[in-house]
Order: sequence, then C-alpha cells, then structure tokens
Amino acid sequence: MSDAPILSLEYLSTAVLLLDVDLRIVYLNPAAENLFEVGSKNLIGLNVQQVFVHTDQLACAMQQAVASNASYIEHDMILGTHAHGKLHLRCAATPLQFEQPGLMLEFHLIDRTLKLAREEQMLDQTQANRLLLRNLAHEIKNPLGGIRGAAQLLEQELEKPGLREYTQVIIQEADRLRSLMEKLLTPQSGTRHSAVNIHEVLERVRSVVLAELPEGLHIQRDYDLSLPDLIGDKEQLIQVMLNIVRNATQAMQGKGRIILRTRIARQITLIRRRHRLAILVQIIDNGPGIPAELRDKIFYPLVSGHADGHGLGLTLAQDFVSQHHGSIEFESEPGKTCFSVMLPLPN
Repeated sequence: MSDAPILSLEYLSTAVLLLDVDLRIVYLNPAAENLFEVGSKNLIGLNVQQVFVHTDQLACAMQQAVASNASYIEHDMILGTHAHGKLHLRCAATPLQFEQPGLMLEFHLIDRTLKLAREEQMLDQTQANRLLLRNLAHEIKNPLGGIRGAAQLLEQELEKPGLREYTQVIIQEADRLRSLMEKLLTPQSGTRHSAVNIHEVLERVRSVVLAELPEGLHIQRDYDLSLPDLIGDKEQLIQVMLNIVRNATQAMQGKGRIILRTRIARQITLIRRRHRLAILVQIIDNGPGIPAELRDKIFYPLVSGHADGHGLGLTLAQDFVSQHHGSIEFESEPGKTCFSVMLPLPN
C-alpha cells in the first residue's frame, strides 16, 4: 500500500483502521489510537477480531463489504474494547484495491454529539459555579476579619500564656481561610503558568494521600513516561488531582485501590478548539460508584455524597481544569469509577 493514502489519513478526525486480506491490522491513524486508547505498535499485525471483543456486528459488516465488493455501513454498532469496555459506534467497511487488497474500517463515535452538548453545558455550569463561589467567598471573607480581631482582643485579656496557643490557632486558621477566599475572588491573578511534568503532579498527590491514609489504600501507577511537559499552574493541577483522589478515598472509606493513569491523546477538541495533542489523566477507583441521583450534579457547588463533605472539591477541580482549557468528565458503576482529565499540550 502506497504512502500517499496513508498520509492523507493521518489528519482525519475519523478513526480509521486498514486491514489486509487476512483481517490483520496494517495501519491505524492517530484518531483511532485516541478512540481506542492504544498505540499503533501494539496492534499492527494482529487480527482485528483478536483486538476487540463483542465483534459479531463488526464481523458481519466486514463480510457484507467483501461479499458485495462495496462499502457497507453499520449505523448502530456496539464494539468492546479493553480500555472502554463497550463503545457505541457507527462503522463503515470499505474494500480496498491498492497494490495489496484489504479493508478500510471507519469508526464514528455516536456519543460524540452528546459529548459536545455536555461540554457546552459544562462551560455554562462552570461560569455559574465560579459566580456562586465568588459570592460565597465574599460572604465568608467579611466575618473572618471579625473573628480574627476578636481572637486578638481575647489573647490580650488572657492571663495564662498557655491559653494563647488556642487563640493563635483561631488567628492562623482565619488567615488561611482569608487567603483561600482571596484566591476564589480573584482566581486568575494568582496563577503561575510554566512547564509542568504531569507525573510530578501525580507523585505529589500520591505521597500526600498515602501519608493521610497509610493503611488499607493502594495507589497503582500506570504512567506513559514519554509524555512531554504541559504549560500550566502546578499548584492548581495538584489541587485538581488531589481533590479527585480524596473524593475517591472518601467513597471507599480509605480502603481500596486507585489507579493513576496517563496517556497521550491525539486530535482532540476541547472547549471548541482543536488540539493536535493532549494529556489524558485517568483516576480510577474500585469503590461503590457515584450514586445515580448525584451523577448529573456532581460538579455543582455544595453537592456531596458524604455526610462530612463540603461539596466544593470537584467544583474547584472543574474550575481549575477549565482555566487550563481542558475538560473533566467521569464514568461510574459499582466497583469502578473513572475520572478523566484532558489537558491540551502546546501546538
């Protein structure tokens, strides 16, 4: 097969696989690598029915295309993958007549339209959340000054020096909360964008959480160490990942397994902009899953599935990811919850 047709497939947003006459994969484009979350070097030479599961509809489409020597389209296909479980796809199988005959498979994710609609909704929600947080921070900031001033006056009246330890706790915590409120009121002003290694971020989160929960929690790494640095605010990104991981540990009551996974994503659209490359971070836990009644509002402020939760962790995570022009979404079922954070790389 000549290089010219293959080069033209590199820039398509449609996922494309090229097969030989024995249905072995000879090529997949970057969009296919991204859709199926696997590198081409891991698939080249494998029979397509070895790569996927639940392939009955795919096998039928390929047979129809070969038998009629014409394109055959399966408009509603369920195809199993090791990364996603099941994907809802539209598939077109087309016979090829180059130097070496074969098949071309084109896959369109049916959920893509729904995903774009969710991104639009998430943008609107993020703006509303940001406004609510700013209003909330403003309301909290004012009484903090009174609390701090009262603690200082009380400290001056105390006869026992040892009691001043408690007033200092009040003053220090009031200062810490005031600093947090200042960041919420002016979220952009404190950002420091520079080159950030995402694995340094995740290792910091891992060490913090394991220090908090030394027993019963196992955090597994699944890193692609070839990932380049991204441009962002390291402290904000640490807070994003830390909030998600802490949310998972609370759901599992501190006992269970969390997987920190990184991958490269190609030809991704984030917040209406097309990016050639992005970093995908997945945080996967084996907890009970997110309750169905919370899934549509999990990123809303003050919504929490825990009795002692404040419901701001995921809201702040969504806000910080939005400031990095990325996206955050999740899939959840009993025994597996996966939060996926997509962060664009410089073009």
